[in-house]
Amino acid sequence: MSSFFRQEVDAAIDCLLMQQIILYPTDTVWGLGCDAEVPRSVEKLYKIKGRPEGKPSIVLVADLKMLTRYVTEIPEGLEAALAAQTRPTTYILPAAQHLAPQLVGPDGTVGLRIPQDEFCHKLVLRLGHGLVSTSANLSGEPTPATFASVDPRVIRSVDYVVNWRQDDTTTVAPSRVVRLGADGQLEVVRE
Repeated sequence: MSSFFRQEVDAAIDCLLMQQIILYPTDTVWGLGCDAEVPRSVEKLYKIKGRPEGKPSIVLVADLKMLTRYVTEIPEGLEAALAAQTRPTTYILPAAQHLAPQLVGPDGTVGLRIPQDEFCHKLVLRLGHGLVSTSANLSGEPTPATFASVDPRVIRSVDYVVNWRQDDTTTVAPSRVVRLGADGQLEVVRE
């Protein structure tokens, strides 16, 4: 692990612990993030994005153990689905708990994803809490796949811009979103 990588993780963690908003490369697109357990931070992030209330954001978690902190029960088939996934996948799960209320859907669900990306995984692991992951665009505008496509207004409005992978031009689609049914079957919400 390079010292630049470590410095960027440390700087982002310092901001997150101070309840600030970061602009960072996720395992999919460039995103806005904050501690998912701090309502004031989530409110600030939604204000930056111009995101309407009642439209929850995805939360990144480090592993299955952290995921269990935010749901009251693990649906049958989740572990198998996680093991079988071949691309970034967000799972809409019931009975959300311990999260800022803005992140919980009207039906009491939350979208959780375990990132395979080393930078995101290290961030979430070090934070020790879920990390909000919403695309770094103003509401209604195109999703920025690369740092170069992030709106300058968004860049100016955050507390910290992560320098890691800013020159990366590789594009990855937003995550697949699935709902896990009571029978363990996956229902695709967004391919």
